[in-house]
Amino acid sequence: MDHTESRDGTDDTRTTPEPESAPASGPTPAPESASTSGSASGPTPASGPTPTSGYVSEPESASDPAPQPAPGRQPQPAPESARKRRRPWVRRVRRAVLVLALVLIVPLVAVETALRVNYMGDPADGTYTRDRDAMWLGHAWVDGRKKDADVTALAGRLEDTGVRDLYVHTGPLEHDGTLPRSVYPRARWFIDAVHRELPGVRVQAFLGDVLANGGPEGLELSDAATRAEVVRSAGQVLDTGYEGVHLDLEPLHSGDGHYLDLLDDLRELTKGRDAQLSVAAHQIDPLPHLHSVAGFVADHPKWWSQEFFGQVARRVDQIAVMSYDTARLFESTYGGYVAQQTSLALEVTPPTTHLLMGLPFYYESNPSHWGHAETVGAAVRGARLGLSRTDPDRELFGLAPYIDFAATETNWREFKDGWVR
Repeated sequence: MDHTESRDGTDDTRTTPEPESAPASGPTPAPESASTSGSASGPTPASGPTPTSGYVSEPESASDPAPQPAPGRQPQPAPESARKRRRPWVRRVRRAVLVLALVLIVPLVAVETALRVNYMGDPADGTYTRDRDAMWLGHAWVDGRKKDADVTALAGRLEDTGVRDLYVHTGPLEHDGTLPRSVYPRARWFIDAVHRELPGVRVQAFLGDVLANGGPEGLELSDAATRAEVVRSAGQVLDTGYEGVHLDLEPLHSGDGHYLDLLDDLRELTKGRDAQLSVAAHQIDPLPHLHSVAGFVADHPKWWSQEFFGQVARRVDQIAVMSYDTARLFESTYGGYVAQQTSLALEVTPPTTHLLMGLPFYYESNPSHWGHAETVGAAVRGARLGLSRTDPDRELFGLAPYIDFAATETNWREFKDGWVR
């Protein structure tokens, strides 16, 4: 910090003062010479002007011309510290930068520290799989790219896990809510193959689309006709043989009443067909009203309020939190974040609704998802910690890996070692 203020708190912008010149007191007597015995022939005049700080002294006679700078001597420039004092705006800018840094950095450090602390401790005994886990699957399973051998391999992979629901990407929906049958020509084959290879595992149609939210393109939830088409599309996939509908619409703003209306209509449909209604859910505000701030500065709100999350959870059979893409930089803070999200979700999810926490079965490195931090191991441990602290006996709870085609052996090993054992 540049301390340039004077003792009284005012800016010290003084330059070197012009010295006072000596008074004209007459001729200066000559000093006594060591070689004379005190005799002198008269006063000895001054030999010339004596410069003082670059300026001449007052002339001996008032009739002499005004003092002039000594030849070859110019006023010395002010030192560097004085030049700095003449620029108070520099100091103001520095202070503004410091204040901004404190406003941004101090809360960030506090949050990261809290998340790291939240990752400490040991999960409670018994907080392992309840055999109610799920998994998101890619579109290749229903468009003709997968074969019988692939289903057999998938069955072998899931045999020793608690996965009991498969969310198979069957869309995307058209922006008007319709769903062309041509995009899932092998759906019936896949459903039958799973029932054969994995008895007791349900297959749900994963339907999604980008929401308009005032943009030029996307599905418009405020349009009643569009919502009606989404319900018809859900009935269409149930007619195909799916045992549930899994809805993923993004970016979905917290408090969207039209979305709640859509869920009410879908729930009436699925209950009449004895089918499941499940949704992929945004994360919950890690700080109060953070969704409002995010919605103000970005078109893609990352969080829902805890209240809205609870409103959604009460309208569905299953709710799966997309607890990845968190921008956390370290495994400990990511795991602490998942623990926090688990607790927040458990607090408002009724015990009759099945809550699942998503796991990142993929690797990316970008500002929203750092692969070295968002590991499956950290997510599993975080979910167990949140479960332990909030509702360790919750039966309708599970984990949901996303997504099958990007999964690695490390992902599977961390999932099984941390959760399935």
